[in-house]
Amino acid sequence: MRRAGLRARVTAGFTIGALILSAMMALVSYQLTRDALLDEREHTAIRAAYLEAAVVRARLGTERPDIVEILRSLDTGQTRRAVLWRSGTWYARNADAGTTEAIPQSLQRSVRDGRPTIQRVRAQGQPAVVVGVPLSDTTAFYHVDYLHELEHTLQVLGLVLTLVAVITAAAGAGIGWYSTRYTMRPINLVAGAAQEIAKGDLGARLDPATEPDLAQLTTSFNDMVDQLAQRIERDRRFAADVSHELRSPLQTLAAAASVLDRRRDHLDERSATAAGLVADEVDRFQRLVNDLLELARTDQPADRGPVDVVNLARQVCRSRQLPETLLERRDLDDRVWVVDRRRVEQVLGNLVDNASRHGGGASAIRLGRSPGVYYIEVDDEGPGVGPDDKQVIFDRFVRGRTATTRGDTEGTGLGLAIVAQHTAAHGGQVAVLDRPGGGARFRVELPEEPR
Repeated sequence: MRRAGLRARVTAGFTIGALILSAMMALVSYQLTRDALLDEREHTAIRAAYLEAAVVRARLGTERPDIVEILRSLDTGQTRRAVLWRSGTWYARNADAGTTEAIPQSLQRSVRDGRPTIQRVRAQGQPAVVVGVPLSDTTAFYHVDYLHELEHTLQVLGLVLTLVAVITAAAGAGIGWYSTRYTMRPINLVAGAAQEIAKGDLGARLDPATEPDLAQLTTSFNDMVDQLAQRIERDRRFAADVSHELRSPLQTLAAAASVLDRRRDHLDERSATAAGLVADEVDRFQRLVNDLLELARTDQPADRGPVDVVNLARQVCRSRQLPETLLERRDLDDRVWVVDRRRVEQVLGNLVDNASRHGGGASAIRLGRSPGVYYIEVDDEGPGVGPDDKQVIFDRFVRGRTATTRGDTEGTGLGLAIVAQHTAAHGGQVAVLDRPGGGARFRVELPEEPR
């Protein structure tokens, strides 16, 4: 499973923390409120029971008391009931006839033993408090207080506290999201600058004034980029200077090798072979120097202008003695692209040359247009490019495994690197794909608008 990002983990932490805290607070609040309300209700029931028991005891002392009438005279309200047990007989008002079923046997025994007792019960599906008060050895008064309205109040309280916990958790998620957005902003700025540098923009820097608290990080990052830019510039200048200085002696060597190569027929076999090898290696050395010079110039921005890319592709085919029938157009109504002519010409040429050296020759050269981009595709019928080689084939001095195993030493290992550099100068991208039916397909995408 893919691990969640830092922002998601921090937000989840805030959410879980807020939920746990709010749930604990809600649980404690509910328990304290419930206990307080129940205690208050029990105290009220006890006071009412003793008051009513005193009234009943006083009226039972009269001659021939009417017990039912005495119970009716009690002001019990809508939630309280009163019953009397005397000499094994229960007395109650008509409305309270079923109340005796709510009185537990254990409570009755305790009261008959002369001990006032209170107990919470559940009668007829409703919670209640039963208070038993002994009046004599043969008489006991029972007060039953139903708590359904209190239960409803507690249910509403529980629902409200649950909603508060959920809202608090949502608020925690919002705070976590906002906090991570704020705290991740410097990291996003660093990531954005790093991406720009990776694309070749060595002028990307961080503004120390944006995040004063991270001034040390900003300063260190900018110093690192400055040193990197200076090193790359030194390497570029070194490669350019070395390549430039080598051109003159190479031209002399090439001229001398050409003279030797033309006189191979007048030399013995070993000398003729040596002369041929010298001529081939000098030619390869010249191409290597030219490629290094080209790479040294790729860091400069693209010089865009209107280019008839179809005609340019035809010229590339003619210069390499390839039939123009290889050229295909896909969804391309406009032949004119706004690109750097020199760079695009070399991109086409290097891809065609790469197909010739390593892919058995180009089988198709395709020019087309997708939403927002121009694209160039060059197909070959070779063995294709392995998955491992696809990751590094556009690096400098890298050649595919197939070229190495075949002993192919004609290439310099810089052709595709130059393609990648020219493509990046346009703000585009290059990739190698598997061609349907076998072979490789190199695809270059160039944005229509400069980036």
